[in-house]
Amino acid sequence: MTLRSPAALFTLATLIWGSTWLAIKFQLGTVPPEVSVAYRFAIASLVLAAWCALTGRSLRFSRRAHAFIALQGALLFGFNYVTVYWAERYATSGLVAVLFSTIVFMNPIGARMAFGTPLTTRTLVAAALGVVGVALLFVPELSRARFGGDAALGIVLGLVSTAIASAGNLAATRNHDAGIPVLTGAASGMAYGALAAALVAMLMGARWSFDFRATYVVSLLYLAVFGTVVAFGSYLTLLKRVGPTRASYVAVATPIVAMALSTAFEGYRWTLLAGFGVVLALVGNRLALSPRRPSA
Repeated sequence: MTLRSPAALFTLATLIWGSTWLAIKFQLGTVPPEVSVAYRFAIASLVLAAWCALTGRSLRFSRRAHAFIALQGALLFGFNYVTVYWAERYATSGLVAVLFSTIVFMNPIGARMAFGTPLTTRTLVAAALGVVGVALLFVPELSRARFGGDAALGIVLGLVSTAIASAGNLAATRNHDAGIPVLTGAASGMAYGALAAALVAMLMGARWSFDFRATYVVSLLYLAVFGTVVAFGSYLTLLKRVGPTRASYVAVATPIVAMALSTAFEGYRWTLLAGFGVVLALVGNRLALSPRRPSA
């Protein structure tokens, strides 16, 4: 398995994003969520742009290309993450992770509508196994959500963020097909994402502030460099290689990593049902990601 193989890209994005659900919690509190998102993607854009400049990659694009990069950036990096941060104010990170795993349904349906990509029974079965498996990991949190209130609002925001992310995936696929390079396109897209988050902050009347405590600063840098530059670089390359339907299964695998970290650092207690959920999620991933057999 080489570092640029689909399996390696999938693993890298999964391991990093599996930890970001927890890291986002340290961003909530003093600084408004939309402001934190703007900080995160502004830092990530600068880091990635510097890397592109050092490696001789051109950051120049036509106006038309910039329009589509802005669309991808606003959806995938800006509005998506603002609603994720909002969702985590009202619901646990685990519940938001379950909701985000439904992207395995949204992406293939969107790809069918936008690009005419076939929607196979295998895809739908794999998606169902993945989402049910992830849901079984968080049965207690899903049970609490039945009572409405903050959890119900968190569910709505979580589903909205997933729909926005799915649209961003389709925009990214279009940009890949148009020949826009992954890294330089992402550097510009993250800048547009930061601007989109800043626009939301302005419309919401958010107070621009900063939290200088180590927990906020370290989590912000981790989210910007690893959770954004490295993870998105891996994921967008994977998206280019295997398409939005198969790449979306990262959203099924990341909650498993998140729960492993929760076991180590938060005392999560495993149940037989949760273990069965992991098995279902892994079977769904295996079914979705294994190579297709050619027709006879």
